[in-house]
Amino acid sequence: MRTDLALPWQTQATMKQPVDDLDLIRRMQAGDDNAVRDLYAQYGQRLYAYALRLTNDPATAEDLTQSTLVTAWRTARNFRGEGRLIAWLLGIVHHAAMKSLRGITNYLDEVAEETVSEDQPSPEEQAQVRDERRWVRQGIQSLSPEHRAVLDLIFYQGLSLNEAAQVLNIPVGTVKSRLSYARDHLRGVLTRTEER
Repeated sequence: MRTDLALPWQTQATMKQPVDDLDLIRRMQAGDDNAVRDLYAQYGQRLYAYALRLTNDPATAEDLTQSTLVTAWRTARNFRGEGRLIAWLLGIVHHAAMKSLRGITNYLDEVAEETVSEDQPSPEEQAQVRDERRWVRQGIQSLSPEHRAVLDLIFYQGLSLNEAAQVLNIPVGTVKSRLSYARDHLRGVLTRTEER
């Protein structure tokens, strides 16, 4: 199997409809080279987005995405089907990212797209929104990597508490605890911002 495949958003090949996860895994287990291409097309962007939020570095995120898909290809026989395929893949990304980021505390930068509405806010309102976003970003960055990972998996990736626990290899109660702490922390950041 080739490991130097281009990421799906870098190629012109696109899939017309999603591939069934179990069929995809069976094909990977059988050694079907096209299955890994379908895996790229189906999940590459989500894995890249998660890796990018964890590392805050596009090149590292691309490397992590590609190595995750290669790992998934090589270890497809280990997928037991007890959860969704995306949760298994995000777990591989998460553990690879944490391994590459040991000792680095600033790895998550929330990327917020600003949209312009028909009713353009005043410069003062725009400045206030920028300040609030900056404070939230700083609040997120001040969380531990474990708390940031839980926020990302739940809010950005849309995983359930059980799936996040599977990805992080921790009990569901720990996911709930970390999520509660992160929310309280961010609520405190916003409260301090409003008091200024």
